[in-house]
This record gives sequence, C-alpha cells and structure tokens, in this order.
Amino acid sequence: MLKQHLQFKLSQKLSPQQIQLMKLIQLPTQAFEQRLKQELEENPALESGKEEVENADDEFDDVYDNDTDNDTIEAEDINIDEYLSDDEIPDYRTQANNYSADDDEKSIPYASGTSFNQYLMAQLNTVYLDDNDWAIAEFLIGSIDESGYIRRPLADILDDLAFTQNVYAEEKDITKVLKLVQELDPPGVAARSLEECLIIQLSRKDQTPAVELAVLILQKSFDQFTKKHYKKLIQKYNITEEQLKGAISEIEKLNPKPGGSYAGNTRIIEHIVPDFSIKIAEGELELTLNGRNAPELHISRQYNNMLEGYKNSKTKSKSQKDTVFFIKQKLDSAKWFIDAIKQRQQTLFITMDAIMKYQEEYFLTGDERKLRPMILKDIADTIHMDVSTVSRVANSKYVDTPYGTKLIKEYFSESMKNEQGEDVSTKEIKKILETVIAEETKRKPLTDDKLAAILKDKGYPIARRTVAKYREQLNIPVARLRKEI
Repeated sequence: MLKQHLQFKLSQKLSPQQIQLMKLIQLPTQAFEQRLKQELEENPALESGKEEVENADDEFDDVYDNDTDNDTIEAEDINIDEYLSDDEIPDYRTQANNYSADDDEKSIPYASGTSFNQYLMAQLNTVYLDDNDWAIAEFLIGSIDESGYIRRPLADILDDLAFTQNVYAEEKDITKVLKLVQELDPPGVAARSLEECLIIQLSRKDQTPAVELAVLILQKSFDQFTKKHYKKLIQKYNITEEQLKGAISEIEKLNPKPGGSYAGNTRIIEHIVPDFSIKIAEGELELTLNGRNAPELHISRQYNNMLEGYKNSKTKSKSQKDTVFFIKQKLDSAKWFIDAIKQRQQTLFITMDAIMKYQEEYFLTGDERKLRPMILKDIADTIHMDVSTVSRVANSKYVDTPYGTKLIKEYFSESMKNEQGEDVSTKEIKKILETVIAEETKRKPLTDDKLAAILKDKGYPIARRTVAKYREQLNIPVARLRKEI
C-alpha cells in the first residue's frame, strides 16, 4: 500500500544576485572594468558620473497611484508584481550561471599579427622547389609546434602525406626537405630534439675551437653533458677545465625554444594592475583601494523623466504600459548593480585590511622571514566572512607594496614548529633555504641531506624529503644539476 507523508527539509541556496556578487568580487581590476563597461552598454538606465536621481521609487508610486481614469488603464493593471511572473523575469535575475568556480568562463586575449607558421611559409616562398618537395615542406612547417620543434616521427609524417595530401615519398626525400626547412629563421627551427636544435644553432656560428668542442660534446656526450658529469667529459676529450668552460658558455647562449623568439607568435598578453596599494607613512601602514575599482555610477535622469512623462499623460496605452515595465526592469537592475559594486568595494577593503594587519611586521620591513603563518580561515574568522569569499579576493588580486607588486595569495602559508616550539611560516623556511643555496659553493653544491642539517642548526628541524619538496616548489634543481666548474 502506498504511503504518503510530508518531509520538511531546510537548505540554503545562493540567489542569482548573490552568485553574481561573488563573481564580481572574484574579478581583478581589469576584468572588473570590462564587466562594468559591459553593464553600462547593456543597461541604458545606468550611467557613470556623480549625478544622482532622488526619490526614484516615489516616482513609481506616483505613476501607479495617480492612474485612476476609468477610460485608461487602472493602477492595478500596472502592478509590477504582475509583470515579474515566471515568463517575464528580468534577465539580470536569471543569468546566474550557477556553476562551480572551476567552470568560470575565461577569455584569453591573443596578440594579432602573422602567425609563426605563416612567418616560416613567407621565407619558404623565396626558395625554388618542385611541386612534390613544396608539398612536403609545407606539411613539415604545419607540423612545427609553438616551441619550434617537430615532435612527430618522420614515418608518421610519411603516412599522413600519403593519406591526406596524396603525396608519396620516401624517408630520404622527407629528410632532404627537412634539412632545407631547418635552414629557415629562427635558427634551430624544425628540430626533432633539443640536441638537434642546439647543434643546428651552433652550426650557424663562426666555427671557433669552443664552438667545435660544444658541437662534439652535444653529438657524442649529450647525456653526460645534461647530467653535468664534467670530470668525465674532461677525461674523455682530454681537455682542460677552461676549454670545457668555453664550450659550455657557447651552449648557454643558445635558445632551447626557437619558436618562442618570434615576436609575432601568438601568446597570452598579461598586464598586471594592482587592486590595492600599501604605503608606509610615518611608521604606519596605509591601505588604499585602486580607484578603478570604485567607479561613480548613478541612475539615468532620462529614465526618471520618462516616468514623469508617463505620469502626466492623460491616456495610457498598452505600449506605454510595456514601457513602464521595461523601465522598471532596467532601473531595478541598475540599482542592484550599484549596490553590488559598493558591497564589492567594502569586501575587498575589509579583507585586504585584515591581511595587512595580520602581516604588519612584514609590510613594515619587507623581510619575508617576518611573514606569519596565515591560512584563509584566519582572515575569514577575523572579518566574519566565509572562507570562499577570502579565497576569491586572495587568488586573483594584486597589491602594490614598497617591495614590489605581489599576488595576495603569496602571503598565505602553513605553519611549522621550530626548536623553541614557536609557529613559523613555511615561507620563512623557504626563504632561508633559498638563501643557503644561493650562498653555496657551486663547484660542490649542497645535497638535500646537508641542507636539512643546516636548517636544523638554524632551529628548523625538518626532514630531508621536506627540504626536497620546498626546493622543488622554489624551482631549484638537485645538487648535481646546480654544479658548475
């Protein structure tokens, strides 16, 4: 038998307005300006500047209360609530894009101009080739990636030429045309490996003894060179340490990614605009929000005049009724957007002010060893906001300090106990580790075990594997690869 019962369930959901506000908070300055520009273009009731319209709500009340002529539309016929039915909800109330932060839309600006492949094809046009070789050369250039390499085996290229271009050739034909393509600029382009790329570049240089030795080392002992087995190289080629230094110097001048050197290559262009500024005045910290985050907006007076005209009209048609509904939508949207921007400004300032005060000693000195351990929850508890709100501010905002412009999330770190039982920031330990490695003897760099022992002597008892983890996070190679002669 079917049983029916009622069940009450309490759940919290973000309204579309709250979701839009969270997205506004997350935007850095430049993206926020684009969002502001878009809103100004889409909503004619919203204008920039200092002018304000007072008692806009009263105008609505007057319009509805005074419309009582029996021959015209009655006041109840122009009930705004009636217009805001499910099929007539304003766009700004429904466009919540209610998806996770990981799914946020990201627009990537690209530099305009000639692409890298087009640049290579323009050079190829100056070379005489028969139709078959031209088709091969064009296909090879199309196979070059953004770093300037051909990563595919020649056998695969042969098959693709036959199946897609109806061009039949042997591997020796591909190799011959490849050598020609490798003569194009920039030097090293169309190489199939780093070794080949470097050798091609060296072949373009004046063949001095140092260059010839560098080519020999790359051709015969590339693996030993990359692993910095310098003693073995000196013994193998019966050379002096100075001769090896000269060859290494020539190799270090080369470009491992020739495709990246082309100025017209499409790439992401990023220009950082600080969202906050921190200055020191008479020993005190001063925080300011970038003025570009605090635009002056107001409701359009023209829209207010349109309502006034409707109120004074003796007869009111269906089209005028639709106009009032449209105006109401745009005014509501404009008012909400202005309030959301004010709330965004307040949230940004409160959050950054709490971070600044928490890390006051660092901001006064600039010494990264003074950074206190700080996690998102520390700031969230201070300002009585959700951790996700603090995360939105920290992950995408920059602050201009006397010590440079930095991403706010860089000031967050976990804590560890030192020998005195005090909590110290992992940032502090990384800074000390970085300093120790910078001051080491490069002929005999310190291993992770030795680095752990040095840190322990300084009062930071951490394991060797932790040292290795921090070293990798700092993009510092192992001791063997830091070795110099």
